[in-house]
Amino acid sequence: MFARKVSVRLKADAAGAFIQTVEDEIIPLLRKQKGFLDEVTLISKNGREIYAYSFWENSNDAEMYDRTGFHAVTKLLTGLIEDTMRIHTYMVANSTFHKIASAVAS
Repeated sequence: MFARKVSVRLKADAAGAFIQTVEDEIIPLLRKQKGFLDEVTLISKNGREIYAYSFWENSNDAEMYDRTGFHAVTKLLTGLIEDTMRIHTYMVANSTFHKIASAVAS
């Protein structure tokens, strides 16, 4: 499994619009991407700092999304973010997501 972390600072009072955009537009876009597994988005208490983690079957799928789909996400967030998004990639060493999903499905 492979993960991408995107961190960004939101403009003041943009948290609600950001959350709605992620739910209505970004997650559906991600679900169409080959190898996409999950998305976890964290927002700070002050509503300004965002950390979004997407999980992928492998690095090739994540890299393909970065080249073909991430530009659309950037456009969707125009007007909501204060500065450029910072992207970091990781190999996942441990995860309980698959165990949680199996338990919920049962």
